[in-house]
Amino acid sequence: MSVHLVNPSDNSFGTAVITPRWLFVLAAATPRSVGDPVLVDESLEAIDPETIAAGDIVGISVHTGNALRGYEVGRIARARGAWVVFGGIHATLYPEEALERGEGHAVVKGDGDVVWGQAVADCLAGAPKRIYEGGRIEGNEFLAARWDLIPPQKYMWASVQTIRGCPKHCSFCSVWRTDGQKPRQRQFQSVIDEIVDLRRIGFRYIALADDNFYPVTLTDLRLAREQNNQHKVDELMAIRTERFQLMAELAKLPKDMVFFTQITMEAAEDTEYLDAMRRANIKGALVGVEAVTPEGLKAVFKDFNYSGDALARQLQRFREHGVHVLGSFIFGLPTDRPATFDATVELALKAGVTFAQFVMMTPFPGTVDFVRWEKEQALAPTLVDGVPITRYWLIPIAKRPKMFTPHPTMSSDEIRERTQRVWDRFYEWGPIWKRSACTPNLRARVAFMLLSKLYRQMYAGTGISTDSARRKKSKKTARWIAAQTRKLFQAKPMPELESPVWELGYVARKGPGAIAEAAFKVLPG
Repeated sequence: MSVHLVNPSDNSFGTAVITPRWLFVLAAATPRSVGDPVLVDESLEAIDPETIAAGDIVGISVHTGNALRGYEVGRIARARGAWVVFGGIHATLYPEEALERGEGHAVVKGDGDVVWGQAVADCLAGAPKRIYEGGRIEGNEFLAARWDLIPPQKYMWASVQTIRGCPKHCSFCSVWRTDGQKPRQRQFQSVIDEIVDLRRIGFRYIALADDNFYPVTLTDLRLAREQNNQHKVDELMAIRTERFQLMAELAKLPKDMVFFTQITMEAAEDTEYLDAMRRANIKGALVGVEAVTPEGLKAVFKDFNYSGDALARQLQRFREHGVHVLGSFIFGLPTDRPATFDATVELALKAGVTFAQFVMMTPFPGTVDFVRWEKEQALAPTLVDGVPITRYWLIPIAKRPKMFTPHPTMSSDEIRERTQRVWDRFYEWGPIWKRSACTPNLRARVAFMLLSKLYRQMYAGTGISTDSARRKKSKKTARWIAAQTRKLFQAKPMPELESPVWELGYVARKGPGAIAEAAFKVLPG
């Protein structure tokens, strides 16, 4: 009997930029009594059904974008006599859909770090429950990943999580509704130990895969003090102090390490925090800009962001303090006009954004936007191949619309074409070469340029439409670029690197069956 963990994907590139962290965390949560799980990341290569035998357990994590492929994998596994268990954000929101369309035996809702082991045990006993409530575990229960199972030649960046949840309430985002608005912070000692493990095997580029690396803003603290809410002030300061402790320890790691994370725009106002990030070698961050006009920001409940020239200055402040920005912009908001597209790319270039992504407005399940759209559609449902458009993830990709919500002044094709032109302009060779000057040497500059082109090739899919020949050519190009780029990100392993010796009371969490070791040191005096 084998346990298989599958990350579904319709596109396989042979090489991936960032590790799908959940695969390796659930590997740690798998009881050691059943042996090492078989990990399948379909962004590398598609699963081989022949590897699945009757009685095996197949865990499949799905988000909205890969749900259709995930359900197909579930049906394949069940037809071969395996137990099928779904998890992930989409299965959490739509457990009955996963059970029916994916022919699952069970669904794990919420965090799987703790409850996955029980699901495996129940499958072994032949009696899995339909639903397992993983809930939202506390930060000290987060598991370190099983990086000993990774094929290191397949990924450019590894991923480590330090916090779950986000206190914001953006209308297009489901994180605050699924992971909660209360930041659940992992012990910084566990984070450092895991990063040391990764550097030992040759990873020096690490994505801190957090919902929001900046969970406490200066405004949060100011408001709590103005309200004379000392309990809230103490709670926020404890979270903030732990963030600084983590960054202080990151700064002690080998200087060749590079970290990347995700934060809100408000961090630009907190120069003390940005300076700590720079010292910690957190050299880049995805920042949700979303819109460049006041009307656009208001439309997505993100009016805490700046717009126009003030926005450009905010973005420049990150770079001034040594943090490069991957700006995320949304097109297709009701307030967008044709001029918005040019204004957006002009601002991205003017502000010195190092990388950028330009996505078309998509109402994701679990978001305020989706609930609003679903209510509107209930009055006059739109069907595509008999499937309600509010279940667009069930529509075959070749027939799936690129835009789902009608725009008051532009057609979907116009929005798609204008979005594609923005991608093309931002990722022209000239601007990429100019931005690559942020790197320390020629090798790094070449890596930057290849990664820029790879990023555009993998994620700028708005212009590919349903032309299979173009899709095939695009994937082939991406595969070649990915293979060349990966070589530039490889680092020499450091097996001699040791973790710090932590103070009395810290206990590592390494999953069921693993040895949880307490490390101690004698304090001065």
